Amino acid sequence: MNARTDLSVGIDVGGTNTDAVVISPSGEVIAWTKSATTGDVTAGIRSSLAAVLDQLGPDRGAVSRVMLGTTHATNAIVRRRDLGRVAVIRLGAPASTVYPPLAGWPADLRQAVLAGYVLAGGGHLVDGYPIAELDRDAVRRLLDELDGRFDAVAVCGIFSPSFPEQELEVEALVQDHVGVDVPISLSSEIGALGLLERENATVLNAALYAVARDITSALTTVVVEHGLDAATFFAQNDGTFMAVEYAARYPVLTIGSGPANSIRGAAALSGADDAIVIDVGGTTSDLGVLVGRFPRESTLPREVGGVRTNFRMPDILSLGVGGGTIVDVAAGTPGTDSVGYRIAEEALLFGGSTPTLTDAAATAGAVVAGRELPPLDRSVRKGLAEALAVAHDRIESAVERMSLGRTGLPLVVVGGGEFLVPDRVLGASEVVRPERGAVANAVGAAIALAGGRADRLCAVADRVAAIEEASKAAIDKAVQAGADPARVEVIDVLETPVTYVTQPTLKVAVKAAGPVAHIGRKEPT
Repeated sequence: MNARTDLSVGIDVGGTNTDAVVISPSGEVIAWTKSATTGDVTAGIRSSLAAVLDQLGPDRGAVSRVMLGTTHATNAIVRRRDLGRVAVIRLGAPASTVYPPLAGWPADLRQAVLAGYVLAGGGHLVDGYPIAELDRDAVRRLLDELDGRFDAVAVCGIFSPSFPEQELEVEALVQDHVGVDVPISLSSEIGALGLLERENATVLNAALYAVARDITSALTTVVVEHGLDAATFFAQNDGTFMAVEYAARYPVLTIGSGPANSIRGAAALSGADDAIVIDVGGTTSDLGVLVGRFPRESTLPREVGGVRTNFRMPDILSLGVGGGTIVDVAAGTPGTDSVGYRIAEEALLFGGSTPTLTDAAATAGAVVAGRELPPLDRSVRKGLAEALAVAHDRIESAVERMSLGRTGLPLVVVGGGEFLVPDRVLGASEVVRPERGAVANAVGAAIALAGGRADRLCAVADRVAAIEEASKAAIDKAVQAGADPARVEVIDVLETPVTYVTQPTLKVAVKAAGPVAHIGRKEPT
């Protein structure tokens, strides 16, 4: 019998490093690895998993789940690669014809994704009254005109998060018309209120189905290759996880999972419930805020690859300050570019010829990988020292900005470049450097809970009923994502007044989360 049971593996794929950890049920990090991200991301996942399993030895059979945080979806959008062609169906005519679907998208991304669109009659007013009768014939005409020249369908109706019935009817209509094998994204299941941003998120989700299929298949294959009897999950952008099948349906929800993992991992490693977190990587430093051990979420639309979306994302501030940031020694400032995962080849500290902020930290006495700088000209050392001072100023300003005027919060420093953060930062009560902070992102993936969320609009008088309805929907989504039905609970309720309506109205947003169902051995098939 194994000495340990129910171990969780967390893997996080970043732009510079791929990290992996093994966590015990008590939260102890019992194995970890950090390696450079490779061009073949799947190979990097495979080697990282192999490294931590080798450290476990005979206890490797106790691994019951593998959690992955990945940049695959983000990279596909940013690079305009591997995206599917999407037929877009908007329900809202004649009220929403001024701005066509994908308005405001970068031209190259729009060309890569849009197969065709229709502005069909339908949608609802804020109180649920139909704008127009659902125009089923318009939907059928679009499908006939495209004649199969699309990979997925995106459906977006006005106020559909509160009134999804028309979207569900269109889903059934599309399946009846072109078959059940064509994937369909419904905006009521993806974004919040706000037509264009929610539509954008839904179209991106539909365009990512092939990417999701490849990465979910790769993760499952890697786990099988290592002979693990373990369930597989994906981290999503609110600090929770989702089952592989859920990730395949909602790949856009993996965007932003990296920063969320780091924030959750920082909470677990430091024991802090409320704090500012800075994750210093090789290319950027990402700052976020812990509120009740979960990432503070942004209330503003977020851009992904130049596209405004409104699905929930962590409130993150990214600085161009990382271990691989290239230094202009003549000007004494950090540049805008980074050597990234090539730092072990190009930085001065490793025998290369490119001055970086890692080299700047080493001139100030930081010990990095047990190495020492080679002899440098006085002018180079001076430029590196000045660049480090500029980096410290930028970090301090970012901490002040993220605190929103709140004093007394600790600054938890994680990431492989944590040596770039000084021991005293104005605006933070203290600087905390938790053990194993270099792999906090993988820790966050390993400890994630299954989550779900739901939004509802209601009159103020119907507030209690709306919260109950949204709570039930959020719990159902958390269970669908993989949570144990007996242990899932509501962890956040946000009520926001709605302006420009004829009667007092609230938007109710509920988030639910719980531990994974059936931790342990999977049932034999």
